[in-house]
Amino acid sequence: MNRQRIHLLPLLVLLALMSGISAKAQRIQLEGTVVKPSDEHIQYIGRFSFKNPDSPAFTYPGVQINARFEGTSLKMLAKPMSGYFMAQIDNGKPFKVGFNAPKDSVVSLATSLRDEAHEVRLMYVIEGYQRMPEFRGFILDEGRKLLEPPYLPERKIEFIGNSITCGYGVESTNPKEGFSDETENHYLTYAAITARNLKAQHLVVARSGIGIYRNYAGPKTGNRNSMPAMYDQTLFGVQNEKWDFANYTPDVVCVNLGTNDTSTDPYDRHLLESAYKNFLTTLRSNYPKAKIVFLTGSMLTGQRLEHVKYALDNVVREARNRGDKEVYRFDMSWQTGDLGLGADYHPSIWQQEKMAGELTSYLRSLMGWY
Repeated sequence: MNRQRIHLLPLLVLLALMSGISAKAQRIQLEGTVVKPSDEHIQYIGRFSFKNPDSPAFTYPGVQINARFEGTSLKMLAKPMSGYFMAQIDNGKPFKVGFNAPKDSVVSLATSLRDEAHEVRLMYVIEGYQRMPEFRGFILDEGRKLLEPPYLPERKIEFIGNSITCGYGVESTNPKEGFSDETENHYLTYAAITARNLKAQHLVVARSGIGIYRNYAGPKTGNRNSMPAMYDQTLFGVQNEKWDFANYTPDVVCVNLGTNDTSTDPYDRHLLESAYKNFLTTLRSNYPKAKIVFLTGSMLTGQRLEHVKYALDNVVREARNRGDKEVYRFDMSWQTGDLGLGADYHPSIWQQEKMAGELTSYLRSLMGWY
């Protein structure tokens, strides 16, 4: 018995010391003023679920969290394994931060700032329907607080799309590389760049592989979980919480679907066109005054591109014949490879920038946003 105690005591002491170190590290990590997500000074853009107001959930790329604060440092709290964000402090260069380990719930965004007012802008840049990320607040210098939120542009765009809109593979230069969260980045897409160019808010409803009637490699008759079926969900794949469309009323809606519907044979051109028409009815019921623009590009080519164009031309023509004059079509450039290719032959960052330039010019003219 005595011998066992001799062996056990050092172990117990060691465990106690380790416990003390761990607790001390946690105190250091959380040292400062914790600001909960329910603070009225935090600005949210995009589809968030506030069922738990102090841990709002989100799944779509492009959701944004903005705030102004005072002090010399800033930390961010999130659910572990939430994934990647792009962050920007004041007018500094945007940088990527990640929550990718089981216990990495705190990330430092800024240190050694001048002791004055600052602005932070955060954007979730991957698809979160598997990770189910949550934002859990900020940590400021001790005794400091958030200030009035940043200026929010009045212009509003909604982007509905697939992997191209998500930013699948945009940080890769190897077309034979498969998907990874590490190379997906919505911040670098035509959608996000166009919004920044036009000084507009933007909301994203997009998922890789999704279609207007048929998802990638789906049956010819279509998939039940294509975009129209998922569109009213606050969180992708969560059926029991519907999005309130009154929360965000866009001036213009850009729909970039059809690539997955036609990407593999066989597909049904009539079902494709019918799905576009039905989805236009849904969009118009939610947004009676918005301009709606159906896009193509950049992965559609050849006969598949012609089939999608034909269907969309019919949709626009019939809508205008019914008196809806605010439905439009715009084709972005298809990729030739001269600007490089991202993972799985998705648009490279340079192709995304080219598309953004084209769409920016088109929307600037359409909307009169100069």
